[in-house]
Amino acid sequence: MRTGGCQCGDVRYAVRAAPRQLYACHCTECRRQSGSAFGLSLEVDRAAFALTRGRVATWTRPADGGGRVICHFCPRCGTRIWHEHDPASATLTVKAGTLDDPVDLSDAIHIWTDSRLPGVVIPDRARRYPGEPDGQQA
Repeated sequence: MRTGGCQCGDVRYAVRAAPRQLYACHCTECRRQSGSAFGLSLEVDRAAFALTRGRVATWTRPADGGGRVICHFCPRCGTRIWHEHDPASATLTVKAGTLDDPVDLSDAIHIWTDSRLPGVVIPDRARRYPGEPDGQQA
């Protein structure tokens, strides 16, 4: 089981199953959202995710591949906690920086690499996609 939460501690969650995949997303939206060179999203089964404390607010934006992305965040401190697609799928993506224990980036799949910032080095052995891999979400 993995646990995590927002910066102020009002929102807490648990993931009660192994994650499917870790994505390092280099798209413009993830860079803006994270305030960094890329965003980290841990894909998990929706049924394994549970909000254990607090409540979240949402903001919805269009997705590059069609549909919409519902972004869940703490209404007090603004920390982005998880994303899900609309229409809903069997998975959602937890913002990996909100986990209590850090993730191992060595097996991360790098997506939207055509949008990566100059100077960002992706390991040679890393799986990478110039855009969104079919059937995946970030």
